Amino acid sequence: MQEIKLKATDGSGTFSAFIARPKPSADTAGVVIVIQEIFGVNDSLRATCAELAAMGFIAIAPDLFWRQEPGVNITDKSEAEWKKAFALMNGFNQDKGIEDLQVTLVAARSLQGANGIVATLGYCLGGRLAVMMATRSDADVNISYYGVGLDSLVPEFNNIAAPLIIHVAEEDEFSSPEVVEKLLDGVEENEFVDVFIYPSVQHAFARVGGVHFDARAATIANGRTAEILAEILG
Repeated sequence: MQEIKLKATDGSGTFSAFIARPKPSADTAGVVIVIQEIFGVNDSLRATCAELAAMGFIAIAPDLFWRQEPGVNITDKSEAEWKKAFALMNGFNQDKGIEDLQVTLVAARSLQGANGIVATLGYCLGGRLAVMMATRSDADVNISYYGVGLDSLVPEFNNIAAPLIIHVAEEDEFSSPEVVEKLLDGVEENEFVDVFIYPSVQHAFARVGGVHFDARAATIANGRTAEILAEILG
């Protein structure tokens, strides 16, 4: 996996972004910005990047926790790691994160071998940021897996001008039924947004190797993701 450095727009420094490339099979490829969970650009996220590359896309995952601690790579397997993950999330400035993702988006359009068409794909915290990218950037398609606090973003939904898929876990412990209801009400008449609810699964049902991984729900959700990526990114 290749690593590049990108410069923050606020002049505070540079951050790393990790790139997985497909085997040479086409002149150009679409790019997927893979947005991290609260565990950083960890082994699970890099595996997702590798899977996207195997599908023929260029995948790029920026290190969004760099202002607190560069290179975070933890799992959901221990109490200590969860404690650190929540501390990082609580210390994370989401608006700065969006600035970094916007920098990544500009860079992604001009990567070697890129066709200029870019998606965002985020999980957990990254799922929220993918929705924010739908409202605050010109990404060509955005995909959110079990994003947190999406109800608070509903007032921004009028800004959405590109397809957005939102994957929701029915029994998400970080998202109450009231939050989901407000989200559904907020997207009811928005032609760009599709929300899919996966019954009887918990948060992070698509995290391979995670404690709540559900193979059936993950396969269905990933199939919908692959379909729209193939349609829009080429």
